[in-house]
Amino acid sequence: MSEKKIKRNVDADPVHARKRTIYIVGHKNPDTDSICSAISYAYLKNQINGGNSYVPARAGHVSAETQYVLKRFDMGVPTLLENIGTRVKDMDIRKVPGVRSDISLKKAYSLMNDQSVFTLPITNEKNQLEGLITINDIAQSYMDEYDSAILSTAKTSYRNILETLDAELVVGDENGYFDKGKVVIAAANPDVMEEYIDEHDMVVLGNRYESQLCAIEMQAGCIVVCLGSPVSRTIRRLAKERNCAIIITPQDTYTVARLINQSMPVSFFMRKDNLLTFRESDYTEGIKEIMSQKRYRDFPILSKTGKYVGMISRRNLLGVHKRGLILVDHNEVSQAVDNVLDAEILEIIDHHRLGSLETMSPIYFRNQPVGCTGTIIYQMYEEQDVEVPAAIAGLLCSAILSDTLLFRSPTCTQMDIKAAKELAKIAGIECESYAKKMFAAGSDLATKTDEEILYQDFKMFEFGDFNVGIGQITSMSEEELNHIQTTLFPYMQKVYQDKNVDMMFFMLTDIIKETTQLLCCGEQAPELVQEAFQKKVENGTVTLPGVLSRKKQLVPSFMMAIGEL
Repeated sequence: MSEKKIKRNVDADPVHARKRTIYIVGHKNPDTDSICSAISYAYLKNQINGGNSYVPARAGHVSAETQYVLKRFDMGVPTLLENIGTRVKDMDIRKVPGVRSDISLKKAYSLMNDQSVFTLPITNEKNQLEGLITINDIAQSYMDEYDSAILSTAKTSYRNILETLDAELVVGDENGYFDKGKVVIAAANPDVMEEYIDEHDMVVLGNRYESQLCAIEMQAGCIVVCLGSPVSRTIRRLAKERNCAIIITPQDTYTVARLINQSMPVSFFMRKDNLLTFRESDYTEGIKEIMSQKRYRDFPILSKTGKYVGMISRRNLLGVHKRGLILVDHNEVSQAVDNVLDAEILEIIDHHRLGSLETMSPIYFRNQPVGCTGTIIYQMYEEQDVEVPAAIAGLLCSAILSDTLLFRSPTCTQMDIKAAKELAKIAGIECESYAKKMFAAGSDLATKTDEEILYQDFKMFEFGDFNVGIGQITSMSEEELNHIQTTLFPYMQKVYQDKNVDMMFFMLTDIIKETTQLLCCGEQAPELVQEAFQKKVENGTVTLPGVLSRKKQLVPSFMMAIGEL
């Protein structure tokens, strides 16, 4: 790059203060102009706008001609962008931290209150989702559970019990588990206690020496001494000999009875089977219906590697951030990347007729009657006083030569010729000799299937109430075009039967002879051609001398004639 001053300005994007990735993409079945303009405009935008990141993209496979151009100027193929619809990662995902499955219900409830959430994700040490615990799950564990042995069934750790009761373990291993017996309250005298205390039970009692001794002699697994009452050395020694844990808590008996079940691990109550999760890459359009059919409040989100990321709810769908998009070389919905209306279209740079695309707010729209979008992009480099690198110059020159068929197309203007010649000097190429090599690379169609040829440069148009598909290939070899016609026409007729279109046309354009053999499918196709060109279609084909451009010759003629059908 030279030391030319690069102008800096603010994006047309009304939210330019928020750094974001904006894709620049051409039409489906992209041609050389579509790909090269996207790459060149992305480079320009990254030079003049420091806040955002502009990424060139493609809405389909790259043609042989375009591959030749990219390889010639050492440029990578743009990223494939087949769908611009919003994804889960474009939503405000709540970063609710995952918790381990061994924490207590009480701690889980406290975390929910602190974070103002209703669902906690349970994750392992690898941050993989193991289950979910909700506020309803905790309520049910507290309100609907009457099994006095539930604490041991849940294999509750002593650490959780101590934390829940604000207690101290004076005999026993705090890393151990209460996994046998039931919980009983020793409210009666020792004679009665002997009738309902079984081996391994947890006995909640007070400071009475006789009750403590009775529980230990009845082979209790643990005694919980309330109100912080001290425990004698004799009781501690006997408890240790009988493997009975002793817990001292400042809580009273009622509070202990109320809290003890809250020490159970969340793993016992969490939902772990058939969890409904979404990936960051999932399209929001696809998850809306699923979310509406489920009564869950929150849904966990996983990364592409299956790691837990965060949570979303139905409310998050309202605040989804649309993906930023700039369109080049087209302005019709039927030609645009899928779900284009779900994106935030920021700019359109084009040289075709105005199409059916609508935007929610005013945007920067630049449409000029020139032969190539690349010509407009080159003008914008000059307007912004940004030097064109040699590789970018090669791309833009290639786009102009391709779209104007080496200045032979009726769409070609003096502006295109001037731009191409200036760009050729920067790129170090000679227009005519380079164009022949480029066209030869693109017209090597012998190895391509009929499907690849048909969709190499295929666009959909809306002519009034008619949906019309028009494809085109160019070649410098009449023999090659004649050979393609023999196999392509039958395949085209089959596709027409399967597609929801009213008419299909395909232009076999001979660059040298400057003529097009037009293949026609559809009940009203011959009538349309007759009205537009006063030419009769025979056996599904008609020769159109001098017709080279789909944009400036075929489409306008069809538009004028469509009203007569």
